[in-house]
Amino acid sequence: MQKGTFYGIIAYVLWGIFPIYWKWLRDVNALEILCHRIIWAFVFILCLQVIRKDWRWIKIIIQRPRRIALFVLTATILSVNWLTFIWAVNHGFIVEASLGYFINPLLNVLLGFIFLREHLRPGQLVAILLAVIGVGYLTFNYGMFPWIALTLACTFSLYGLLRKIGPLGSIEGLSMETAILLLPALLTILMMAQGGNVAFGQQGIIITVLLMLAGVVTATPLLFFAAAARRITFTALGLLLYISPSLQFILGVFVYHEPFNRARFIGFCFIWSALVFYTIEGYRNRRWMNLKSITQ
Repeated sequence: MQKGTFYGIIAYVLWGIFPIYWKWLRDVNALEILCHRIIWAFVFILCLQVIRKDWRWIKIIIQRPRRIALFVLTATILSVNWLTFIWAVNHGFIVEASLGYFINPLLNVLLGFIFLREHLRPGQLVAILLAVIGVGYLTFNYGMFPWIALTLACTFSLYGLLRKIGPLGSIEGLSMETAILLLPALLTILMMAQGGNVAFGQQGIIITVLLMLAGVVTATPLLFFAAAARRITFTALGLLLYISPSLQFILGVFVYHEPFNRARFIGFCFIWSALVFYTIEGYRNRRWMNLKSITQ
C-alpha cells in the first residue's frame, strides 16, 4: 500500500469515528465544545507552526488584505459545520449526519458546475437527480426535513469550494481560520462562565482534558489528509471519502442504536445508488480519457 493511501485511510477513519469522541462529551453544551475545539485547535496548530518555522503564508495574507475576508467567510462556514455535527451527534442524529457526508461528493459536482463552470456529464446529472429523489423521499415519507444532513453537506461543500480558490494550504488555512474565530470563542466561553454554564474545570478532570484535546482531535486527521493529498491523486483521495460516512452510519445504527426504519432505508438506497452510479461513471470517464490520451 502506498504511503499516501495509508495516510488517507487514517484521515477518513479518524473522521469516521469522531462521533465516539463527541459522545464522551454529550453532557457538555455543543456551543462550549465548539469554542474549546476552536481554542485548542489554534494552540495545537500554532505549536506545529513554531516547530515548522514556516511563516511565509502570513506574508501572502498581508500583501493582499482582501483575502482575509475570504477566510472570515470560510471560518464562519466551518464553525457552522462543526457546531451542527457536534449537536447532531450528541442529540442522537449520527445517521442523518452521515447522510450529509454521503451527499457531499454529489453536491461538490453541482457547485463545480454552478460556480466554476465545470462540465456536468449526463451520468453525473443522473447521480444528482437520484440524490435529490432520495432527499425528497426522506422528507415526505420519513416525516422530517433532513436539515442536519443538508446543512452539513452544504457547509462542507461551500467550504471546500472557497478553500479551492483560496491562497493557503490546509494547515495554514486552518491556522488563519482558528485565529479569526479565537476571540469570539474566548468571549463566548467567558459569557457562559459568568452564567455558570461551563463544563470546563467544573465537571471533573476527564471532561476538562477531553475538551482540551479537542484541538488535537480536530487537527490530526487534517495533517494525515494533507500528507495524503501530496502523495496520491485527487481521484484516489475522493474514493476514500466514503469511509467516513460509512463508519458514522455503522456507529449510529449498530453502536448507538438510532432508529433506521423502512422509510429511511429506502431514502438512503437512493443516495447509495447515486454514489455507486457517480463512482462507476467517473471511473469509466477517466478510463476513456486515458485511452484517448494514449491514442493521440
